[in-house]
Amino acid sequence: MCGIAGIFASTPLDPGHEVWLQSALSALRHRGPDDQGAQLAPSRLAALGHTRLSILDLSPAGHQPMATSDGRYTIVFNGEIYNYREIRRTLLARGAVFRSNSDTEVILRAYEAHGPACVEQLRGMFAFALWDEQEQTGLLARDPFGIKPLYYSEQDGRVVFASELRALLTAPFVPRTVDAAAVNGFFLTGSVPEPRTLLKGVGCLEAGHLAVWRRGRLAVRKFWELRFAPAAEAAKEAVRDTRRALLDSVEHHFISDVPVGVFLSGGIDSTALLGLAHAAGRRELHTCSIAFPGLPNDEGGLARQTAAHFGTHHHEWQLGATEGRELFTRFLQAMDQPSVDGLNTFTVSQFARAQGLKVVLSGLGGDELFGGYKSFRQVPRLAALNRRLRWTGPLRHGAQALLRRSARPPLRRLGEMLGQPPGLATAYAAMRGIFTASEAALLTRRYLGVTEWEMPAHMELPADPTTEDTVSRLELTGYMRNQLLRDSDVMSMAHGLELRVPFLDLPLAATLARIPAPVRLQPGKGLLLQAVPEIPGWITRQPKRGFAFPFEKWLGAEWSETFAALDRTCPVPLHTWYRKWAVFTLEKWLGRISGATGSA
Repeated sequence: MCGIAGIFASTPLDPGHEVWLQSALSALRHRGPDDQGAQLAPSRLAALGHTRLSILDLSPAGHQPMATSDGRYTIVFNGEIYNYREIRRTLLARGAVFRSNSDTEVILRAYEAHGPACVEQLRGMFAFALWDEQEQTGLLARDPFGIKPLYYSEQDGRVVFASELRALLTAPFVPRTVDAAAVNGFFLTGSVPEPRTLLKGVGCLEAGHLAVWRRGRLAVRKFWELRFAPAAEAAKEAVRDTRRALLDSVEHHFISDVPVGVFLSGGIDSTALLGLAHAAGRRELHTCSIAFPGLPNDEGGLARQTAAHFGTHHHEWQLGATEGRELFTRFLQAMDQPSVDGLNTFTVSQFARAQGLKVVLSGLGGDELFGGYKSFRQVPRLAALNRRLRWTGPLRHGAQALLRRSARPPLRRLGEMLGQPPGLATAYAAMRGIFTASEAALLTRRYLGVTEWEMPAHMELPADPTTEDTVSRLELTGYMRNQLLRDSDVMSMAHGLELRVPFLDLPLAATLARIPAPVRLQPGKGLLLQAVPEIPGWITRQPKRGFAFPFEKWLGAEWSETFAALDRTCPVPLHTWYRKWAVFTLEKWLGRISGATGSA
């Protein structure tokens, strides 16, 4: 896991670009504290930089930027390729010669053999940039689920890119104008929806996409998309195939030259990973958890019981509000773009790194693939309600008006939904949203002083076999990709910690996509429980609640002074902790860049 930055250009780079690259690497140093390198192409049409967190091939042979012996191809890579050994064997049979045992060199040689199509062979999480000096072309690529980020700005005959927005902000030639449409999207959803960022003219390469730089232009195309098949696989076969794919994924995610730990909560997903690791013969594992003594949502006891059951070396941090507030200050400094999440990952990552770990497994993705969220039941119901009320005339308008005046934010979003065409995307937005469209517009105008901005295009969803499949897609490409994965990357890498997500594995996803929704998305994640019988009963009998910090209690008591000013000055009622959090973190982000930001 690392940080990357660089430039592709149509005319030779000047010394100022090289100065920027060094500044960008300094801004990314936390992502790769073990090594650093930069390289300017002989043509001066490309410059690549890298900060390294050594996980595979800890020797100097894994140094980046990495080039082929003839100097034609150069790469900087962030991520892990879990099938690199298989690809390496195939390339060796074709006559390739390797100088290291790293997965980085495998990508380099795979590109040499197959060109951009090599990305279709990669199993793992990745964002990389590769320069072909002979053809004077560049490639940017990002993994199918969007686990690893890659930001870029294309203007004036060049494209600059980096692993974090903060690195691009060090460049004087990158636009610093806040994007009102992105701010509006942030208030609607609690995160900035890709491919936008909070800066106009700076984008995020979308998950499962690659971009080819040639003759001064960047051509972006999709190379992967999850497709649910209308298969009719028997439940017994589904359990067998799911377990096989889960074990295979967990085994591959343990590929490392340093120890691998597990983030452990009292939930099903992290416990399933621990059970699968134990079934695969992994012993002497280290597990890390956060406890909140005396609070109702404390899962510390469950995690301790599970860790003892599997015989792990368990590490627990009993966290109180005072420590949490001190962490909050450092969390805000680590924030790359605001969201209504991330403090939990920031905290447990700091704790895991303090225990000497560099790699951890997380259960992120289990809810999205196995139907763990209430959205799998509620979104189809909301869409059906909207369809039924569509033709009722006065009843529909009366319900809409009544709900939009409610003091409860979820009911106001529901009222807004009734004024829109019925559909799953509309219902999903109502359920997952933070502010209504009118509230988000009011907040955007308040903070940016603008009255108009580009509205998001209507979401076109593929024709999935069932409505539940579509909800799964919405969770994977919305809440998970734009918020959970982005925050997990930034907040773990803030401590130089590599976070791996075995549920987001291509072969596993392909297996699950063949299983019909009534089997795959059983209530209570039934398929996962059947496929991993190692999960103890004290976990399976717990109600679904998710790993969460006691924000609401802390904001209402120990942290109340921090957020009190928002209630007095905000033009819309805040009520909930997550609405306060959204406004507060955006204010902090805008304040950080205000000295260099133009008007929107």
